[in-house]
Amino acid sequence: MSLPDTPQSNHASLEKLFSPNSVAVIGASRYPGKVGHDVIKNLLHDGYAGELIPVNPATDTLLGLACYPSLVAYGKEVDLAIIVVPQPLVIAALEDAVKSKIKAAVVITSGFREIGAEGFQYERQVVELCARHGVRLLGPNCLGIINTESRLNASFAPRMPESGGISIFSQSGAICTAMLDLATGKHLGLAKLASVGNKADISEVDLLSYFAHDEQTTIILGYLEDISTGDKFVKAAEEAATKKPVIILKAGTTAAGLRAAASHTGVLAGADTAYAAAFTRSGVVRADTFESLFDYASALALQPLPKGNRVLIITNAGGPGTIAADAVERAGMCVAPLNFKTSVLLREHLPRIASVDNPIDVLGDADPERYVAALVSAQNDPAVDAILVILTPQVMTQPAETAMAIARNLDGSKPVVASFMGGSDVMPGRRQLSAVGLPDYDSPERAVAALKAMYEYAAWKERPPRMVTRFRVNKRRVERIITRRQRTGRLRIGEVKGKAVLNAYGFRIPKGSLAASPEEAVEIAERIGFPVAMKIVSPDIIRKSDLGGVQLNVSDAEMVEDMYDLMMLKIRKKVPQAKIDGIYVEQMVGKGLEVIIGMSRDPQFGPMLMFGLGGIFVEVMKDVTFHLAPITEVEAIQMLKSTRSYAMLEGRRGHHGVDIGAIASGLQRISQLTTDFPQILELDINPFIVGDVGTDPVVADVHMTLAPVQKA
Repeated sequence: MSLPDTPQSNHASLEKLFSPNSVAVIGASRYPGKVGHDVIKNLLHDGYAGELIPVNPATDTLLGLACYPSLVAYGKEVDLAIIVVPQPLVIAALEDAVKSKIKAAVVITSGFREIGAEGFQYERQVVELCARHGVRLLGPNCLGIINTESRLNASFAPRMPESGGISIFSQSGAICTAMLDLATGKHLGLAKLASVGNKADISEVDLLSYFAHDEQTTIILGYLEDISTGDKFVKAAEEAATKKPVIILKAGTTAAGLRAAASHTGVLAGADTAYAAAFTRSGVVRADTFESLFDYASALALQPLPKGNRVLIITNAGGPGTIAADAVERAGMCVAPLNFKTSVLLREHLPRIASVDNPIDVLGDADPERYVAALVSAQNDPAVDAILVILTPQVMTQPAETAMAIARNLDGSKPVVASFMGGSDVMPGRRQLSAVGLPDYDSPERAVAALKAMYEYAAWKERPPRMVTRFRVNKRRVERIITRRQRTGRLRIGEVKGKAVLNAYGFRIPKGSLAASPEEAVEIAERIGFPVAMKIVSPDIIRKSDLGGVQLNVSDAEMVEDMYDLMMLKIRKKVPQAKIDGIYVEQMVGKGLEVIIGMSRDPQFGPMLMFGLGGIFVEVMKDVTFHLAPITEVEAIQMLKSTRSYAMLEGRRGHHGVDIGAIASGLQRISQLTTDFPQILELDINPFIVGDVGTDPVVADVHMTLAPVQKA
């Protein structure tokens, strides 16, 4: 089910939602505890300065305001209508509101698509009514909106948050209130909040675009359960992340993980992979937990971005320093080697037995001055990009004084985060850190995770401009193959036709032909030269080698004949119902490193490219990486670097290096192919055999799956 198209999102279309000159609450209530009462009370008591119009036919006044039986009875134009009447009355309330020329509506009422088909149909009517009159709709089934700048609290949240730079959108009203409460506890000020509810009109795409251009907003936080328009989301998120950090907590999984996949790529692409790839592409900082959402927000809101990944650790105990160093290494960052000058300076200010390596151990009896000496030295060291300050409670420790001393000596040149470990003994210090705006975490691991999020976002912002290469290809040849297959309903393309498709897009394909008899197989083998590989060709068999359908290094004509008969016998015995087209006789491929490259098409985000090493690395370790198409050369190489097995590609750990650029080129060619032909649902090149630098990789096997032709 899908709702009709709604008005195009733009910044101006949401202005009257967040900054209305007049607000009507249709369904305002006299009774405390009712949503209609709490909304009008919040608007009145939190300082909104615009015109307030409660609508309730049962009373003439409400909380000291003139109350009207309908909005038409008010007699003037209104910018924003908040709808809190029962579900059967919502359409009538909106029909009344549009007569007052409202620009936006917030439907807090529930009982729409979330209750099933009947509610969905009613929601369609609401959307169509708003669309006809050019009204932007937030909700239904939502908490409402907040704008701290104009003191607008058109929600039933318990309090107006402190003013600041964080703007929030959430698909869950309950998550909204939890975010508000946590932000208050961390002294993080908010700019705007929007609970999108059912996203019948205004969605995360609209809000990302709006917040990207909103001067009050410096950081965007989001909670999402689904994304319905993946391409628009990526575009809006990338535009927003270019201007300011976007941090999103995503719950749930993609539809891609629910369908049965025929390829390695399709199987491995399930669950949440598409969202991860979309966030990586668009620069979104992904929070894996509700806790990390505000961990990252605190660091990005309060500290400058790091210029690199070199972290310096200051601690008053060896154990926590070791924990932090391990966390830094696991996060893929670097425990910064100290400049010699820094070590000499530290030796002058710290006790003789203190460690002036990294981690810097200022010892258990450290006073605030020792922490300051280490901090100042680290800030002045060009080899340090970020600083983590750890404090554990000892008898002589002064948490509050140390926190204040650290805050006074920050120069803003690089990010500094703290981990005051413990409970009640360090609480005075933690309160002081919060008061002065220094991010504090209860464990070194959480602090390091925040630094990693900052570093990755900073690196994304410094990425080179996206330049997608377009290769010279034979697009018409591929179009003929795909059209013929879709017309005949043979939607799985096996090795023979699959290699023809890839050859048209510039991949190196070994010489070979399809044989329908032992004699024909011998003729092909003698023509291309021994040794050869022989492979069964059947639209019903995907993993040929598992069934004895592959024979390598066949060295002479007699062996070709014998193998032909033997392979046919085995396959017909094991898969008697399979349609057999023949046996493909092919030139043997030289030695090299076997990798897999492929594509799985996600319903929301389109083609997702995959790379992984063959064998145990993909089958057991699942050491694979994904990226959305179209892909640049830089992004393709970054894909390779993000795998744990990248050292093997480079030639370390006892392995001979291979042509990394050739793999990147292969990924780019798949990107172009699957972007050119949306009919391709899945594609696997497995194995893709890669050799030394300067040699062309070879496609050893391939198969594709096409989408069926949509009936008119």
